Amino acid sequence: MYVLCISYIYSLFRIHSLGDAILSAKIIKDRAFEVIDRESSNVIKLLIDMISIPTVSPEGDNYIEFSKLVAEFLSSYGISSEIHRIPLEYTDPRLPDVGKGKPRYVVIARISDPGEVLIHFNGHYDVVSGGIGWRVTEPFKPRIVGSRIYGRGSSDMKGGIASIILSMIALQRFAETLGHGVEAFLVPDEEIGGETGTQYIVENNMVRGRYVIIAEPTGLERIYIGQKGRIRGLVIVRGRSAHGASPWLGVNAFEKASRLAVKMFDELVPKIESKRSKYRYDYEEASKATLMIGGLLRGGDKINQVPGEVIFSLDRRLIVEENVDEAWNEIKVYVESVARSMGIDLDLKLILAQNPAIANENSRIFAAIEASSAEVAGIMPDKVVCYNGLDMIYYLQRGYEAATYGPGGYGTPHAPDEYIEIGDILKASKIYVETYFRFMKG
Repeated sequence: MYVLCISYIYSLFRIHSLGDAILSAKIIKDRAFEVIDRESSNVIKLLIDMISIPTVSPEGDNYIEFSKLVAEFLSSYGISSEIHRIPLEYTDPRLPDVGKGKPRYVVIARISDPGEVLIHFNGHYDVVSGGIGWRVTEPFKPRIVGSRIYGRGSSDMKGGIASIILSMIALQRFAETLGHGVEAFLVPDEEIGGETGTQYIVENNMVRGRYVIIAEPTGLERIYIGQKGRIRGLVIVRGRSAHGASPWLGVNAFEKASRLAVKMFDELVPKIESKRSKYRYDYEEASKATLMIGGLLRGGDKINQVPGEVIFSLDRRLIVEENVDEAWNEIKVYVESVARSMGIDLDLKLILAQNPAIANENSRIFAAIEASSAEVAGIMPDKVVCYNGLDMIYYLQRGYEAATYGPGGYGTPHAPDEYIEIGDILKASKIYVETYFRFMKG
């Protein structure tokens, strides 16, 4: 890789020694940083426009508006860009009813040259709903206050997309001297599991880059080297409806479900939470397996009617050492055993099952980002496992060397008054450029 890069620099700058080539490579990097500083105001304006578009999943409204905005912006800088529409026959079976029939789009940007693509950037443009409780501004009316941009998706993760775009603009200016290409895929639907976004591009062999950087809001202080697994399920408890004036004629499904849930809280939850991982996580509490019961509750139609059916949800998070088959079987065996002993008629429904994932900690991608962060921001980030789900799993399952590292966080993603520090957007973009040049050194 290094020889190829140097050969380009030799030919373009008539360099006659390796020392001169290294010096010129540093000059190019420094000039790329200058491009980031110079173009940052334009990209911040783009970020304001991106946040203003409510790209909420799973509904999928406004996806094409967002995609056109970004593709046109990239093209204005001479960056090759296209909008790829994912076939409905792929997305519809994987989406809830509210999202069916609504096209999903991937924005693909590339800085091409005769060499291979070295780095593949990933960023998701879908966001969670705006929610209530905002005080600084409304969710989709972004506002700059001091050094911060407020708005839904500012941190998770349109701010990360802005960092990707800034780094692409900077590298594009020196494309003929790079020796290896760079690509960015901006995808939908990470917030609902990534099946109709990143999973699609990986399954269909659309990724050319060897090394993957996902610009999720880790904060500049940490790099995600893996992620916990997750299981989502439903417990459907059946009773028999009757008039509230004659409850003895019915079977109260709520009573049955409540007794089962209490039993699970007392016995199953502590057993699961006793499992601890050997890896470091972004929160100490996240190093244990968890089971959260009752995030979704349904049952009963009227005050004066015995409920004939009650449904409650299960949200099981797996540490790296677990797998979904064993974890789901543990729940299934326990719930069915208790149901038999308590005379409860029920069904268990598995909605989502995603194994945990862990990368090779010795991968070059981590060393490059660590060194780049230390050089640019004076921060040596910690390598930790993410407590939540990420699109990173789709790359790791296919053998890519992938890291998750990007600006934002601060505890505000998905929360009211979500924000991102403008300075962190610029720092992240420079770290990405620095990472590229460190790879080119071999």
